[in-house]
Amino acid sequence: MSMKRANILTEAPLLPFTFCFILGLVLGGWCTLSWIWFAALVLVAVLLRRWPVVQTAMLDGCFLVLGMVLMGRAERSMGEPLGGEVTVEAVVASEAADKPKTLAFDLLLAHDGRKLLCYVAKDERAARLKPGDGLLVRLRPLAPDSGSQRFDRYLHTHGYCDRCYAGRYDWQPRQVSLSGLSVVQRSRLWFLRQRHGLLECYRQYGFDDEQYAVFAAMTLGDRSALSKELRDVYSTTGAYHVLALSGLHLGIIYMLLSFFTLGRRLRFLTQLLTIVALWAFAFLVGLSPSVVRSATMISVYALLSLSARQRMSVNALCFTAIVMLAFSPFSLYDVGFQMSYLAVFSILLWLPLLMGVFPAPLLQRHGWLRWVWGVAAVSIAAQLGVAPLIAYYFGRFSTYFLLTNFIVVPAATCILYGMLLVLLLPVAAPLLAWLVGALNGVLTAMAALPGAAIDGIHLTALQVAMVYVVTACTYLIITYSRASGGCR
Repeated sequence: MSMKRANILTEAPLLPFTFCFILGLVLGGWCTLSWIWFAALVLVAVLLRRWPVVQTAMLDGCFLVLGMVLMGRAERSMGEPLGGEVTVEAVVASEAADKPKTLAFDLLLAHDGRKLLCYVAKDERAARLKPGDGLLVRLRPLAPDSGSQRFDRYLHTHGYCDRCYAGRYDWQPRQVSLSGLSVVQRSRLWFLRQRHGLLECYRQYGFDDEQYAVFAAMTLGDRSALSKELRDVYSTTGAYHVLALSGLHLGIIYMLLSFFTLGRRLRFLTQLLTIVALWAFAFLVGLSPSVVRSATMISVYALLSLSARQRMSVNALCFTAIVMLAFSPFSLYDVGFQMSYLAVFSILLWLPLLMGVFPAPLLQRHGWLRWVWGVAAVSIAAQLGVAPLIAYYFGRFSTYFLLTNFIVVPAATCILYGMLLVLLLPVAAPLLAWLVGALNGVLTAMAALPGAAIDGIHLTALQVAMVYVVTACTYLIITYSRASGGCR
């Protein structure tokens, strides 16, 4: 009997192109190429159609050069630093982040749209600033701190051209023109103003500070109210991913929207409206890289659901990665982007293998076992993808991540559905506050358990890469042995 072995390169032909594209983005930070190089390689690849193997290698080179070109263009498009003390018109583009002596805001310069991280002296007047407020402000650039290379890189890769300070009497409200901003920036400001209105509604529902902070983060992506202690609790227990909006949250919202179908005859219209609603939510919560990835992935899923094609695959994930990085090359260095893609990639690879641990008839007969093992398998698969990165960036491994996901995933589903219920029926707010408070209490108790997390892990980038190489080799060995075992 012939054997058909699973081959990830056959099932996901975009995977090597994606790898070359990412490598090109990395190299593009040191070596810049022009579009002429890319056009020349494309022309050569077209002429090599009689030699498929050579043509494929040339296409890999095309994606490599394309990544270098796009990263070089992104580097050149970065706004120039302020260069000195200036007085400008600007618009607030974020909620206030509370610091010991200041409030931190994102500012957009009204005349050219450059983004700044601005620390404003803390007082009652500054506390009333909200997204969309115009300012006439005198800005004083801050000198780089010694030993803050990682923070400076964070600012650079997130589009900040500078960071600055404004004293108590250095700013005043001003009606400013937004004509210098892009359409995306203006749209994002409009949605941020709507989000601020919803956050003000949340404050009227009687949540205490911790309940409000978790509810705002989990439903609207605003983590500015999270205290250091609460962040540490969620990080220690491995539950921090529910505070960072990603595929889990948008998947729950997609399932909710799917209930409002209009029938098979209008299926295309239904999916189109669902995609529009998802992207409206992505704008509402601030267009973080993980949310954009999730919205793009679910949009592809929704469109593929109209055909007989496989809806969720490694190939679709690679396609969304190429599209997103082409529009925003600096997203490659965002921790949320890296973890989001690696988690989904790992789930797509490992979940079929893990679900095969139990015989399919057994899982079909026992629904409870299918649900329990399904949650456990997804958690293990995701952890295989993100654990090395968590250890590299945060020096921590959460030992109770498996138990935590059995708690936080159902809780997050109830909280997201509860948000819609409370917006329609505010009288249900105390019930939702109790649920969020109970979740905080359970996770706080888990964080206090012995051995809740292993701290002090210090991995180098090379060690992280080797861990992923070992994981990939293990996956290939398992898939090869299973395929060989099926051959007779």
